[in-house]
Amino acid sequence: MAGWGRSRANERMSTVLAVLLLSACASPPRPPAPPIFAAPAPRPAPAASAPARAPVERVQADPAIATPVRPSAPVTVTPLPAPAVSAAVAARFPEPSVTFATPAFESGRTTFTSNDELGTILRGLARGAAIGENSSEVSVIPLGVSQLGASIDALAFARPAPPGAVAGTTIATASAARRPTVVIIAAQHGDEPAGTEALIVVAQELAGGRIAGVLDRVDVVLLPRANPDGAAAFKRGAADGTDINRDHLLLQTPEARAVADLLATFAPLVVLDLHEYPVGGAFTTKFGGVQRFDALFQYATTANLAPFVTKAAEEWFRVPLLATLRSAGLSVDWYATVSTDPIDRTLTMGSVAPQVGRNASGLRNAVSLLVETRGGGLGRIDLKRRVQAQVVAVSSVLTSAARHADDLTKLRQFVERETIAFACQGQVVLEAAPTPSEYTYAMVDTGSGEVRRLTVAWESALQLRTLKSRSRPCGYWLAPSENEAVRRLRLLGVEVRQLDEPAELRAEGYREVGREPVAGGAEANGGGATRLKVQLQPALLDLAAGGYYVSLEQPLAHLVVAALEPETPASFAANGVIADVAREARILVRPAIRMTPVP
Repeated sequence: MAGWGRSRANERMSTVLAVLLLSACASPPRPPAPPIFAAPAPRPAPAASAPARAPVERVQADPAIATPVRPSAPVTVTPLPAPAVSAAVAARFPEPSVTFATPAFESGRTTFTSNDELGTILRGLARGAAIGENSSEVSVIPLGVSQLGASIDALAFARPAPPGAVAGTTIATASAARRPTVVIIAAQHGDEPAGTEALIVVAQELAGGRIAGVLDRVDVVLLPRANPDGAAAFKRGAADGTDINRDHLLLQTPEARAVADLLATFAPLVVLDLHEYPVGGAFTTKFGGVQRFDALFQYATTANLAPFVTKAAEEWFRVPLLATLRSAGLSVDWYATVSTDPIDRTLTMGSVAPQVGRNASGLRNAVSLLVETRGGGLGRIDLKRRVQAQVVAVSSVLTSAARHADDLTKLRQFVERETIAFACQGQVVLEAAPTPSEYTYAMVDTGSGEVRRLTVAWESALQLRTLKSRSRPCGYWLAPSENEAVRRLRLLGVEVRQLDEPAELRAEGYREVGREPVAGGAEANGGGATRLKVQLQPALLDLAAGGYYVSLEQPLAHLVVAALEPETPASFAANGVIADVAREARILVRPAIRMTPVP
């Protein structure tokens, strides 16, 4: 377990299990599932919530419009090339006998739902609170625009505010005040279309009442397409090439800022991120087969995660999701990626970097989940089965969230109190890494179609190794010039205060002693990246009014650490958001001075 201080977490374990945490978290470790689903027994990896934002605009439409509507202007479609898939492999993934009413499944269609079509569908589903005790309020939440000017919109589902609620209460403010919220995000990568199509189906089911029973317990917010420019071009990255899913700490793109605004507004207790994993490619080159699985699953795995949130993700969500997918005839295993080294046959359980969406959401103290269906490079091949796998997975997560709504609320309250209480004491992890192990992984032989199981080198993210840690400060000082760093922290939902008067505070400053380039992976985000090396310098800082203080006595403390410690994988200092490490410092005592919250 990386992060939280092993001994302190263990001391509190029995109290939490007895008083707060749910019967599921109190249960002993479950026995491993059958080999195709099994993995090394999960170990809690060491996590934070955002204050609610101002009410957001609500777009209402005709309640009668609840089915996809084509835009008035014709949609130009370009046929996508279909990669070769052998009959033996195809037989492993038969088409399900289901019908989906999205534009991508119209007769003769060669592409996917366009941005214009998606906008029309969302507004067609949106409606004001209908008459009836169990009716739902459905609202379009405008989050911003992409780099090329496309709208980024979410669709929020909630029961109407209870009698006596303040007039003018919106879905956003009511959700934050009343009930647990689940946020589901799709299409951060523009060439992974199944998640968008699946969320259209889920939205239709929620609006039509067929799975709306979950809304008795939780509110649901869907972001069907986080990267509209990438989807229009059928490319992975945003218009400037940035991988949005690696930008959830620095917030360099408007797309990542839109996601951050959504999460800061709703402070969800559960976040589900939908993707599609690449089929074949380097995997086939190394192993002579293709991945066996309809879906790959993972939860947040990064330094400083709250261990009880990880335990809840495993027992309340992963275990029932595996059972649900299997009962639907769909295969599933842990999420794993192929090593970039052409001669290395290691599989890695995804990135442990804090700027990846799955991990950044975990640092908000949310149960943060990832589902990736097979689809990368397949075009429209097996599209119905891919969408079906996403729909089944989403339904399972919503059902689990509704079943554990009260437990999730108690869990969040406990974790936030613990996070706040840990300020000024113990250790905080700056860098962690997966643990080398072995694992039996299933694949399909590309020639015969037979399932083969190989024992492979496996980098397990379920138990992290601490590479670098440091004493936990009370907070961080930022120079008055660091307005951009403050702006991005506020976009993340972090509380920042400005000094109203001079202060003399015991602190540790940073001195840069080296830089090293990062060639690839989550840190580099498709380009160059730098890791800093610093030395700490004890200091008694004489601070003028106007500087900023970012306390660790707040729920998002571990997001703060990931951003402001210069040696973390995506720190503000290493990426130029803070120009010089001399403009920030670690504060070792609680400031007893007047400060004003930054709006």
